[in-house]
Amino acid sequence: MVASTQIVLASRPEGVPTAANFRTESAELPPPGDGQVLLRTLYLSLDPYMRGRMSAAKSYAAPVEVGAVMVGGTVSEVLESRAPGLSKGDVVQSHSGWQTHQVTRGKGLRVLDPDRAPVSTALGVLGMPGFTAYSGLLRIGRPARGETLVVAAASGPVGSAVGQIARIEGVRAVGVAGGPKKVAYLRDELGFDAAIDHRDPDFAARLREAVPDGIDIYFENVGGAVAEAVYPLLNTYARVPVCGLIADYNTGNAPEEPNRLPAFYSRILTRSLTVRGFIQTEFVDEMYDDFLTDMSGWIAEGRVKYREDVVDGLEQAPEAFMGLLEGRNFGKLLVRVG
Repeated sequence: MVASTQIVLASRPEGVPTAANFRTESAELPPPGDGQVLLRTLYLSLDPYMRGRMSAAKSYAAPVEVGAVMVGGTVSEVLESRAPGLSKGDVVQSHSGWQTHQVTRGKGLRVLDPDRAPVSTALGVLGMPGFTAYSGLLRIGRPARGETLVVAAASGPVGSAVGQIARIEGVRAVGVAGGPKKVAYLRDELGFDAAIDHRDPDFAARLREAVPDGIDIYFENVGGAVAEAVYPLLNTYARVPVCGLIADYNTGNAPEEPNRLPAFYSRILTRSLTVRGFIQTEFVDEMYDDFLTDMSGWIAEGRVKYREDVVDGLEQAPEAFMGLLEGRNFGKLLVRVG
């Protein structure tokens, strides 16, 4: 028997999550049965979508039940295997969630090659965030050389990949981030054509100056004040891939705001905008192999760079996650579990 330390959902948050919404437990795991493996978690990915899974509201995926282990992508080591194609010592991309060990079916686990790239990248630039950027931009954004793209949360794992892929496609990339260090990173290290601090009191004016020819693609993963500044600048036939709205995840029972929906619909109509929500899994079958090939090549060539923000210890996951929702992380947020 193996003891697994687990962080479970203790209660559903109302508005901003707090430490009281999480609880640490220990569970004894049985040996793996036929077709199963015993995994030890090496890295846990922390992502904004987890806030939605803490809520009971209807969404594209079932909510985490109160008392259940928090969901999350992981990189794990196989400790025992009774599954074909998997051996002790293999490192795999998994979905073990917020726990140190898991017994699960071997089907669907992807064996990682540490010689190809650091295994942590399977949760970032070569994983779900990178694929979200790749599929959303290429399939929905449909970039054309000479156009202008704006992406918010641009120093994060999705936004940074969006901007760099856009530049590879010949598109002018404008990134929005919070704070001078993140803005400098976009401009000086990632090569964005322009970078703007959304905390600047004159943010809307700075954005307008940065896009003299308007905006052809707005990769939406934030919403809120950034989106309100962007939408008046969208060109006719602009495309808006929508993969997240992190600015609204903690609203809870916030006071009612003016109804902006009629103005939004009017803009969609009068400028012939394409606004398309998506979940990256819908493109996996048709695009994931191409993504791995392209992104691996771009990283090797130095055309795509990435940054990881790593905290040590599973016990740090709740605090790190709450910081993620406030924008305190800088790069792809990971917990080094083992």
